[in-house]
Amino acid sequence: MAPGKQATVPEGTFWNFLERRAGKITGVVITGGEPTLQPDLDLFLAEIHKHHLEVKLDTNGYQPEILSRLLTEHLVDYVAMDVKAPPEKYALLAGVPNLDVERIAQSIRMVAESHLPYEFRTTIVPTLLDQADMETLAQWLADLCKEAPSPPHYVLQQFRGVKTLDPALEGVAPYSVDILHSIEKNIKQYLPEITLRGV
Repeated sequence: MAPGKQATVPEGTFWNFLERRAGKITGVVITGGEPTLQPDLDLFLAEIHKHHLEVKLDTNGYQPEILSRLLTEHLVDYVAMDVKAPPEKYALLAGVPNLDVERIAQSIRMVAESHLPYEFRTTIVPTLLDQADMETLAQWLADLCKEAPSPPHYVLQQFRGVKTLDPALEGVAPYSVDILHSIEKNIKQYLPEITLRGV
């Protein structure tokens, strides 16, 4: 379901939920839509930390100035950033014709050099990304992370053609496990810390 069609939960209900589960949960995942578009995100995360909970942030990385503030103020404990495509195809896969890829690159470097636990992840969508695209993406990502203290943790995610935001992708068959393993083997030379998810 599209984020705009989700039911709204009063903030007080959320805090009550956390208080009732004190000692039973250790963290909160902030996901989207894109969380960094919310004007009061930093205040919300600070309040979560006051409840002695850790924060995982899911982000597309397109607001590096916001991400920088969250990292500097220690408001997140884990970052999961979607890296959708190699630079030349990023606007297509993001659905934003005038997308500034350098904003994505800035966030990638920032996260990789942050000393926080993190992952970069790509959902491999047949008809949009092929093996050559994935090799180009891996080289780009590895180059952006060359100043990081350790190799980036990279996740290849299997595509599921169910309840997609783009109706044209509904029912598209995912790549076979053999093809995913072939992609993994090919890009491991650039990104040695790689995980397959959803297979």
